[in-house]
Amino acid sequence: MSTTAATTAPLPMKRLHPDAILPRRAYDGDAGLDLHAVEALTLAPGARALVGTGIAVAIPHGHAGLVLPRSGLAAKRGIALVNAPGLIDAGYRGELRVLLLNTDRDEPCEIAVGDRIAQLVVIRVELPQTVEVDELPDSERGSGGFGSSGA
Repeated sequence: MSTTAATTAPLPMKRLHPDAILPRRAYDGDAGLDLHAVEALTLAPGARALVGTGIAVAIPHGHAGLVLPRSGLAAKRGIALVNAPGLIDAGYRGELRVLLLNTDRDEPCEIAVGDRIAQLVVIRVELPQTVEVDELPDSERGSGGFGSSGA
């Protein structure tokens, strides 16, 4: 069996700050590219902050970038992403910024320049045209929302 990772076109990245670390995978074949903080800060218990990465990317048309939490950061330091997953549309060319939340009730969390704070996963997306209709087709679930499948 081949262990060669699937490849696609390169993902163009631009360094916006001299301390920025370009996103990269920790291991060959990982889905996520690590995003690093370009600024230092202290997150008080329960506080949130928008943290810059100092980079911009050009997500290809027909794709989207998802900014996801790092499980180790969550487990060890209680850091979550407020809007996980964050969505980066293909047309966005600004700095990638990550909205961190310290869920620890007692301890502040120090973020240093260069710390891995999140990960970027680029996925292919469908771009259907929308059309207004008078009725939607039936489904087994119907309009059942939160809790409709049980506990």
